[in-house]
Amino acid sequence: MTPEQRFLAAARCQPVDATPVWFMRQAGRCLADYRKLRETYPILTLAKTPELCAKVTLMPVDTFGVDAAVMFADIMLPLEPMGVSLEIQPDVGPIIHHPITSMADVERLRVVPSDDGTPFVMEAIRLIRQELSGGKAGLIGFSGSPYTLACYLIEGRPSRDYARAKALMMGQPDVWAALMDKLTEQMVDYLKAQIRAGAQVVQVFDSWVGSLAPDDYERSVLPWSKRIFDALRGSVPTIYFGTANASLLELMASAGPDVMSLDWRVRLDEGWARVGHDKGVQGNLDGVRPLAGWDATNAGMEDVLRRAANRNGHIFNLGHGVMPETNPDVLTRLVDAVHERTRR
Repeated sequence: MTPEQRFLAAARCQPVDATPVWFMRQAGRCLADYRKLRETYPILTLAKTPELCAKVTLMPVDTFGVDAAVMFADIMLPLEPMGVSLEIQPDVGPIIHHPITSMADVERLRVVPSDDGTPFVMEAIRLIRQELSGGKAGLIGFSGSPYTLACYLIEGRPSRDYARAKALMMGQPDVWAALMDKLTEQMVDYLKAQIRAGAQVVQVFDSWVGSLAPDDYERSVLPWSKRIFDALRGSVPTIYFGTANASLLELMASAGPDVMSLDWRVRLDEGWARVGHDKGVQGNLDGVRPLAGWDATNAGMEDVLRRAANRNGHIFNLGHGVMPETNPDVLTRLVDAVHERTRR
């Protein structure tokens, strides 16, 4: 199988010749060529310039031999056309200049056709697909989840506990529902536009979902997450990602993704049993292991693969992202080892 075929088959829980591999945050961070580009260009310039975006997106395919490329973008990109003033501060993250506190703030947000609001993302996808012709790798598009985006919009910046966002969710449910409605409508449009442009799989990043109690997730997040996956069903395979979410796995799986991403806080076989073997799973090596060197990485890999047991539907990944100080050679060796270890 080509890497593209291998990745897409696994995302559909179909037989593969070896387990496919990709790494979250693989495009950049630990790569010297990426860091060199960052000396010249701010991160949003890289993401908004199709030629530069394509170049960074393709780096890990060429360097590591992964089976899928993931768009080099930021989950905040579709918020700017909605009327959100923001910046990405190095070593801090997204900063929202006017955080949302009221229904009037929500009403000022616009839902904009993504082909008009973020045309650079769609052009980059088209460029990347051309470069990946011949099955060199699959291409993953993505968006933030309504919950995680709402957290940023309300908090105004990354937070440890998302207390302001959760307080608005609990104390002003009408404002919360209106915000989630708009974000969901925009993200559905954004993901569909990526699929039309050539994205072959899409992942929804619910990075901060682990801050929620199960009942709060079920009441105040699940209906909108389900709306996204319902809208995309039958188009391309979908992946749902969260961290620190071991208490939410069954609920998140009920939103309807094709693949559930598992982080390292749950054993892969146990997590897979909980979300159901009718779904694929992605993960779930602790991202610190590659930082710790090959012996630690190999031991973790062996455990993950033993628990996956060559079942159809496993996509090997980290539980979250590549650590910036990781030696790229360890990741290249890991990709080769997973392929060799799981060769059917």
